[in-house]
Amino acid sequence: MADPTELTALAARIASGGIQVIDLTSPLHADTPILQLPPEFGQTQPFRLEEISRYDDRGPAWYWNNIRTGEHTGTHLDAPNHWVTGRGKEDVASIPPRRLIGPAAVIDKAAEAAKNPDYLLDVPDLEKWQEENGELPDKGWLLFRTGWSARGDDPAAFANADDRGSHTPGVTPEAARYLAGTGLLGFGVETVGTDAGQAPGFTPPFPCHEAVLGAGKYGLTQLRNLDKLPVTGALVIAAPLPIVTGSGSPARVLALVAA
Repeated sequence: MADPTELTALAARIASGGIQVIDLTSPLHADTPILQLPPEFGQTQPFRLEEISRYDDRGPAWYWNNIRTGEHTGTHLDAPNHWVTGRGKEDVASIPPRRLIGPAAVIDKAAEAAKNPDYLLDVPDLEKWQEENGELPDKGWLLFRTGWSARGDDPAAFANADDRGSHTPGVTPEAARYLAGTGLLGFGVETVGTDAGQAPGFTPPFPCHEAVLGAGKYGLTQLRNLDKLPVTGALVIAAPLPIVTGSGSPARVLALVAA
């Protein structure tokens, strides 16, 4: 049996500030950027609060709201069944809780993405990172820092779209297949989705979704504050809503980091 004093010590270090809790979650509101698909496809709804009562004749002592949005709005988790290659695999409610917590590795390509918004993480990048930092964490997260979250309060800048579509960083098809073959829990990004803005034109289209979700792994999107994490050593907790049969959910994503 595990020693309960270990958890007590962890709680004490969090309470004392010896372990920092860093929020990796983007605020969720009406202007939170959402993925825009071509008009022939179904569209997700932006986040919306519908007031039920606010200390008034509809409810004199309480304030509450209905919410309306898509599963894949704001900082959210993609479950394997989100993509056709993961059809029949886990929905968001059936993900074992232990698989929502794991060590994190951060690969930083913010400088490259600042020069080229279509920057693609490739296999040599992943191999070089491991030469310098050790292997990717088994049952952990790889977080891809691009600096894109700095655009998160401006939906137009976040989408960075022109007549050829959105221009945001992502991964090559080869890197997506590489990640699918690792022991990672999943892959996290600062952008609206785990694939690049130009990924609809890749072969295959949306390769990160196809390979990573098809391998039973998870995606985390619209993360913030990745610049506050060490390259290795953080513990990440992703907490989506357990939507039965759901393909994903907005999530609160937290990182524990030694102060």
